[in-house]
Amino acid sequence: MSRYKGLLIVAVVLLGAFTARAADNSVLSEVRFAARSDAEKNAGVWIDGQYLGYVKELTGDKKILLLPGKHEIIARQAWYQDHVEQATLEPGQIYIIRLAMQKDGRKPSPTATGELKLSVTPDRAAVFVDNQFVGHVNEFQGIGKAMLLIPGKHQVRLALPGYLPFETVVDLHANQKMKLETDLVKGSITEAGALVSQK
Repeated sequence: MSRYKGLLIVAVVLLGAFTARAADNSVLSEVRFAARSDAEKNAGVWIDGQYLGYVKELTGDKKILLLPGKHEIIARQAWYQDHVEQATLEPGQIYIIRLAMQKDGRKPSPTATGELKLSVTPDRAAVFVDNQFVGHVNEFQGIGKAMLLIPGKHQVRLALPGYLPFETVVDLHANQKMKLETDLVKGSITEAGALVSQK
């Protein structure tokens, strides 16, 4: 019995050494985010000008794996200053970005009384209004969630890698409530358009 235990221990040690050696030979680098506030967890992420998704979803099977080298990593959230980091990644490295997003000092306009609610699938798509990133669909859909806009015409664009962008113009009046509903159509990253890859 003790002979089998000895063989089992040797097998476990060899497996551990093999696993550690495989990790040392890893080519890709992993990028992770340390985010505390809701604004940080819901910030949109661009790497080398390409939109990937928002911070809290980029884990597990959606974790960020990059080739070693220099990369520009940006986290954006409406009403906050962009968090920009120039990262030099090494093979097999886990690079942690500690977000500390600061409010940008702008205040919502008191004339922003038009309400736009979204109902979009998938709800993780980025939302741009008048070419400015304002958040993700899930921040503006559901009970009690909407964005306030000043009355007038606004260009609304929804974009997500792997889907064709959706673009429309809404014309809101003061105190008007409007709901925008659509399902994004699957497509190629090459068809995603400029705002997905906006720097």
